[in-house]
Amino acid sequence: MHELGITQNIIAIVTEHAKGQKVQRVLLEIGKLSAIMPDAVQFCFDICAKDTLLEGAKLEIREIPGLAKCRQCGAKVLLEQPFGICNCGSRELDLISGEELKIKEIEIEEICV
Repeated sequence: MHELGITQNIIAIVTEHAKGQKVQRVLLEIGKLSAIMPDAVQFCFDICAKDTLLEGAKLEIREIPGLAKCRQCGAKVLLEQPFGICNCGSRELDLISGEELKIKEIEIEEICV
């Protein structure tokens, strides 16, 4: 399960950017074609976040659909897998989205003095 290593890297990156402040929420974007299982990342998150600035933080995952552009007719084609066929019959597709793995937002706790 490579999601464990991915989640550990996400925790490390967020911790670095939090600069010592407690993290409340993390929003990830994961492409449907990325071969990363959102449920597995969600499962690993609480385990990996234990005893870090992210412990207790809420993880939100937004799945990005696979999208390609046909080289023949220029139409956009939704993809459930990394290949497909356009309505015009062409298999020549250029991937536009769906392979993402992005830390889109980090919400940290504000401490009022």
